[in-house]
Amino acid sequence: MNLFGRGERATEETVAVIGMGRFGSAVAESLTRLGHEVLAIDERPEIVQRASETLTHVVQADATESAVLAQLGIGEFDHVVVAIGTDIEASVLTVLACEEVGVREIWAKAINAKHGQILHRTGAHHVVYPEAAMGERVAHLVSGKMLDFIEFDDGFAIVKTRAPNEAVGRTLAESRLRSKYGVTVVGVKQSGEDFTYATPETVVAAGDTLIVSGATTKVEAFASTT
Repeated sequence: MNLFGRGERATEETVAVIGMGRFGSAVAESLTRLGHEVLAIDERPEIVQRASETLTHVVQADATESAVLAQLGIGEFDHVVVAIGTDIEASVLTVLACEEVGVREIWAKAINAKHGQILHRTGAHHVVYPEAAMGERVAHLVSGKMLDFIEFDDGFAIVKTRAPNEAVGRTLAESRLRSKYGVTVVGVKQSGEDFTYATPETVVAAGDTLIVSGATTKVEAFASTT
């Protein structure tokens, strides 16, 4: 019983989100806004009722049972997000059930490293740590040196930060930020203007905001100079 027949949908992908807590609800609602077909699943009737107020397809079901997931056609979905948090047993059993019904791409939320290791071994293709990621992001923003911070799993980060004084009034080629700090200036934004892709000829003005990418330690070091 797949609610989204492949012959009836357009190019948007189908995603099942299991667990309608704050994280799962945010993921489901964001995916819906992006135009994807989303099926939300939770076994708690009061949560299902609340989710049905903002989502079109919500099902009350025990996702730890592979037979239940098979009946819902979860194996045919493009992606499944297991957003169960504090109930580690239910989280692991749900990932296992998804693996048993042949889900091609399983994303799972973990609350700590050990939980994440178990999820990987059980069948999760991607494990996310939303609380840890948000804590790391806030720590960088609190310092006041970064306006935004996104870190990836392989020690690579993209940050939005203010232009350092040494770059003001010079082109990026002249300031040689890349050779000096080992970072790449991806974009530049002047006050009241849209972001533009950076080139070696881009002149940095006072008050400009830079989008910078590179190894996490290097972009941190660069931001500390601004």
